[in-house]
Amino acid sequence: MANVRILQEETRHALLSRSTDATSLAARLPRLALEARRIATGALHGIHGRRRAGVGENFWQFRAFMPGEPANRIDWRRSARDDGRHFVREREWEAAHTVWLWIDRSRSMDFESSLARAPKIDRALVLGLALADALVRGGERVGLLGLTNPLASRSVIEKLAEALAADRAGLDQPLPPAITLAPLTEAVIITDALSPLEEIAKTIETLAARGATGHVLRIVDPVEETFPFDGQTELIGVEARDRLDIGDAKTFRTRYRQRMDAHDAGLREICARRGWSFDIHRTDRPASEALLALSQRVAMPNGQAARR
Repeated sequence: MANVRILQEETRHALLSRSTDATSLAARLPRLALEARRIATGALHGIHGRRRAGVGENFWQFRAFMPGEPANRIDWRRSARDDGRHFVREREWEAAHTVWLWIDRSRSMDFESSLARAPKIDRALVLGLALADALVRGGERVGLLGLTNPLASRSVIEKLAEALAADRAGLDQPLPPAITLAPLTEAVIITDALSPLEEIAKTIETLAARGATGHVLRIVDPVEETFPFDGQTELIGVEARDRLDIGDAKTFRTRYRQRMDAHDAGLREICARRGWSFDIHRTDRPASEALLALSQRVAMPNGQAARR
């Protein structure tokens, strides 16, 4: 029964730590921001920006007015249709060559086994913030999808971290908001991608409907990928805390790995249909490895990422 106790202890630790809890996350974000800046500075060199002239003044979409913006940007006619909310009319040139980040902070991202270097949520945040820093240094603009405007500030890490710390609603969202992105923009989705494939496919189709390119980086704990248990084992869910007695873990392992392989194959196919890239990063590996690979994909001209 030793393996049962190990698995229960790891799951209990994930539940008790509740690393995506708003208070806990806000307390850890300054440390994660420092780590992000460290690996961005140490691992990335020669990321060249692609800033070019915009594509015109055509209307793109309405978006929510953000605190700190000039009030003269508000579209009062559109805002009048939504009581209590203000909207800005955004044009395509404002969105050209922008990278939109989305970092999964849902409860399943809490998990951290004894084989990992960090919880999935911490690794995802470090990678996302480090990538934002590297891209801004290369002349890009980076925003949090559905949360901030695109930023080109050298303090982008701190600004994005502040927005994440204040966003409690995002802690319950396992998928990005269904926003159709403008052409010439890119999306970077950092997630454990445990949602049903059909839901993931629908989200990516919406994001990419107008030709935006993208990249999905799946964050996995080594235990989730290898299932290194033997003997009578009980699984305890991180989200619903359901319990599942699977009997002999060694027998279950084969079926488990087949399901995970099929899920990854489905994710690759979903991304390939839209020309997006897909990669997997295990939390027992250095964050700098994933950052370098991801930054190289994002720095490529649009449309080439999925062919790597």
